[in-house]
Amino acid sequence: MMGASIAYLAAAAGVDVVLCDTSLAAANRGKAQAEVAARRAIERGVLDRADAKRLLARIAPADSLRAAGGAQLVIEAVYEDVDLKAAVLAEIDHVAAADALIASNTSTLPITQLAASVSRPGDFVGLHFFSPAERMPLLEIVAGRQTSSGTLARSLDVAALLGKTPIVVADGRGFFTSRVIATYIDEGLTMLLEGIPAASVERAALAAGYPIGVLALIDELSLELIRTIRRQYRSAAAAEGVAVAGAASDALIDTMIDAHRRPGRSAGAGFYDYADGRRAGLWPGLEDRARTSVPAARLRDLQERLLFIEALEAVRCRDEGVIESVADANVGSILGIGFPTWTGGVLQYINGYEGGPAGFVERAQRLASTAGERFAPPQSLVALAQRGGTYRDC
Repeated sequence: MMGASIAYLAAAAGVDVVLCDTSLAAANRGKAQAEVAARRAIERGVLDRADAKRLLARIAPADSLRAAGGAQLVIEAVYEDVDLKAAVLAEIDHVAAADALIASNTSTLPITQLAASVSRPGDFVGLHFFSPAERMPLLEIVAGRQTSSGTLARSLDVAALLGKTPIVVADGRGFFTSRVIATYIDEGLTMLLEGIPAASVERAALAAGYPIGVLALIDELSLELIRTIRRQYRSAAAAEGVAVAGAASDALIDTMIDAHRRPGRSAGAGFYDYADGRRAGLWPGLEDRARTSVPAARLRDLQERLLFIEALEAVRCRDEGVIESVADANVGSILGIGFPTWTGGVLQYINGYEGGPAGFVERAQRLASTAGERFAPPQSLVALAQRGGTYRDC
């Protein structure tokens, strides 16, 4: 789906595209998805039929990367598997133009690690699109350790050509957006495990201003993908000699997939039931986990747990240099991962909390005592609050 979505986006910008897949039939299915997107654009009045026809004519399905010989820009968008991506990138290296910009659309895998598969790591970059790429406005540009400044400049040109708002982040597993949204997902699952009714978890997310509930989002992403990312991370950490503690939510994801055969929306069964591809209500089997209903006062706690856990992870990303610009953090959180717009963004939420960063720290410390140490504010945030500062770009 992502490859077809990026192909549509590029063709809409006037770019000729070769859409490669493992077979011509698969590539044609990808183009068929682009045709669906064009049909919807016509219905919305964004395109007329003649423009749509010209757009789709720019997309050429192919079953071999050789069809993309001499391409100036190649974007790999295969499944989140290190070995698979490495094999595809090595093949791209042989067919792309000598000065081509080579990119991976990975949402979690380190760009520096993937760059080992190409002969020109300086020309390699992460271009993380968000689904559906033709509608989501953000492009997360990920600089590997060897990514050149010229490559970053060209990547910003690509963002402008495609009409995307870019943010630039440093390399690291999960980068910025995936790291932050992972905490939102884990927190929602933790609430379920605490016995909070699934409907209350979803209600808390929507009341906080998120565009979609936690469990609905997990279904959209797919539980299988979440498990694959977790296993990749654990494997990489083990190879580096780093111990990673398991999360209670891991077992819940495994149970949903293995015991209940509910891997997400694409399979028609996840935390929600589906009818004709549309959500038809929360799966009744989740009611077995619920202990009590949630009073209104407690609902605010749930809302703030979701907001705070993402804001705290954003602070850690900034401390680690994953993201340097406060504006990029705020823009990326709203445009890329649905952080509530009323907050002004993930770091502006801290600035604007009642009492500013000092009030946020006090509340985070209370949450740490009641909900868990994961809410303990980083020392940098405590220091910012003590000196009366706020998050801003100089």
